[in-house]
Amino acid sequence: MKSKSVALIALLLSILLSCSLDKIVELPLTIQNDYSPFGVWFVEIGPTPDSWKSSYSNLKVSKFPEGLTDMEYGYIETNIYQLVYQDYLSGNITEAWYKELQKSWNWEPDTLNLSKNPVRTGIAFAYGKDAEGVLKIAVDANGNLDLSDDRLFTPFYDTSFFKSQNKDSLLRAYSVNNVPFEIFIQNKIVPVSGSIFIIYNNLYNVLMSRLGLYATTRYKGEQIAVSLGTTRVSYKDIQLAFINNLKKGELIDEEDIHNENEYIEINGKIYKILGINTDKFTLTLVRIDTRNNAVPLKKTDFSDIEVFSTKIGDKLYPFQEEEFTTKETVSLEDLRGKYVLLDFFGTWCLPCIAEIPKLKELYSKTDREKFEMIGIAGKSPTDALKRLINNYSIDWPQIMSNETNLLIEKYGITYYPTTFLLDPEGVIIAKDLRGKELEEKVLSLIKD
Repeated sequence: MKSKSVALIALLLSILLSCSLDKIVELPLTIQNDYSPFGVWFVEIGPTPDSWKSSYSNLKVSKFPEGLTDMEYGYIETNIYQLVYQDYLSGNITEAWYKELQKSWNWEPDTLNLSKNPVRTGIAFAYGKDAEGVLKIAVDANGNLDLSDDRLFTPFYDTSFFKSQNKDSLLRAYSVNNVPFEIFIQNKIVPVSGSIFIIYNNLYNVLMSRLGLYATTRYKGEQIAVSLGTTRVSYKDIQLAFINNLKKGELIDEEDIHNENEYIEINGKIYKILGINTDKFTLTLVRIDTRNNAVPLKKTDFSDIEVFSTKIGDKLYPFQEEEFTTKETVSLEDLRGKYVLLDFFGTWCLPCIAEIPKLKELYSKTDREKFEMIGIAGKSPTDALKRLINNYSIDWPQIMSNETNLLIEKYGITYYPTTFLLDPEGVIIAKDLRGKELEEKVLSLIKD
């Protein structure tokens, strides 16, 4: 009898597994050596700290540009997770530091998707001032670790770039193209090349770069663009969008971008975005059976389902968390009846810090009965958030995203700052408003 029961259980499991596997969709990805259409985001770059220099021992620069003073050099990192993993295996960082990085990044290494052999994830660059005192940069465009044979160029000022009406033209005209590095996919190290564009942030005196590389795939007549990570090739927190009618150089509208763990509709079927399977190098989707009413969909399709997502027009996923300073409970549901601004930021994020005085001004001009703001700090040490609150006298509620509540992951935040403006019913009415635009929007809403 026992053996029959075991056999029956095994049969049922086999049936359930086969049904589940039938719903899994693996779409092969093709690398595109171009800037992704998901937005124009930059990452700060600078000289490599002494504590990280051993990480790039296999990428040691042999020669530097001549004629530059105050010269510094560093590496534009394409996959920090791979770098840390191979550093740990090689002994460049201690196990204690490795675990601390995992904790602070809320990162659990998937060793199946990481190479035990070193991967060339860094792109060398150097910068300094020429004889006229003008900032010049050289990027290792041919990958030979000799920066003396690379073109010296002057970076754009970020204000000039972002005010331009022809950002895509500037990207393509002033990029360093076909810069070689490596990625780990399909259980092997694969050489690739991408474009690098560098701007200078004169407000904080820092350099920032953008890497041109993303992927595409097709499914049921739909052409799909897929980011390979947030700002680098990390395969984490990916985004996708349908690009059938998108022209070269155009950016995808924010409301048409789908984040990892959200849902998309293709030919009347609903799929959840599971992410990138690096072992197969595929985009993984799972088809959802909508008959169980367990999936957040458009109300026009299923009127009995309450919609939760991070898209404009839908309700934002609710939360109930502890306020950082007072330890009192902050609930999104309790704020119904008010307009609410959620500000996802990092204590280390320079644009986020620059926005604080403007947020303070807005907060002082608004009535708490009509409008509330909540800051949500991601990937930030608690002592850094405490200093930030004290230094800027921040008086609106702050919540720390951590390994327990996983707020950054829950809301699919891939860049900072990210903001959501909610109406009194909790519906997202705008995203990523800042400065004067945000103030004018909020004041016009609460005036009505």
